[in-house]
Amino acid sequence: MARRIAAALLLCLFGPAAAAQNFAAQFPARILAAHNRERAALGVPPLVWDNDLGTGAATWAQQLALTNRFEHSDRKARRGIGENLWMGTHGAYSPEAMVGGWLSEKRMFMPGVFPNNARSGNWIDIGHYSQLIWPTTTRIGCALASNGRTDYLVCRYSPAGNIDGRWVGPGRAERG
Repeated sequence: MARRIAAALLLCLFGPAAAAQNFAAQFPARILAAHNRERAALGVPPLVWDNDLGTGAATWAQQLALTNRFEHSDRKARRGIGENLWMGTHGAYSPEAMVGGWLSEKRMFMPGVFPNNARSGNWIDIGHYSQLIWPTTTRIGCALASNGRTDYLVCRYSPAGNIDGRWVGPGRAERG
């Protein structure tokens, strides 16, 4: 009986840590796959993981978690690098659901010359999605940080998308 209690206690103590380690090990592949599924559906070349972009994303995600703020990092500090942000209740969302928030902007998106390709007329409504599918973006790095209440996902993209005057969307090569 004492062994069963000890085993149950060890499972309680180390089970969550093992789950957290497993999540951390799978995180880059899952985030990358969620991006690349949509890109493949549109005929856009896949992204590859970039550890340096991930490190920069981690620094910013940790800053957001520490300050309880939700804002983009300074563009001057990440020249030529795009950035998508997401936040949600700690532990409630899978990586696929987090990216799914950005993918949901597809309903407002129409292929065209950025920034004039939102059905609403406001590029803010499609900015995450258009960065995610931007045809000349080749690399991505993301990170997740939490303050115990809120998770913050930061993804960084290189080269950056959402460039005024450039075509984005399937069926046509980018111009500009």
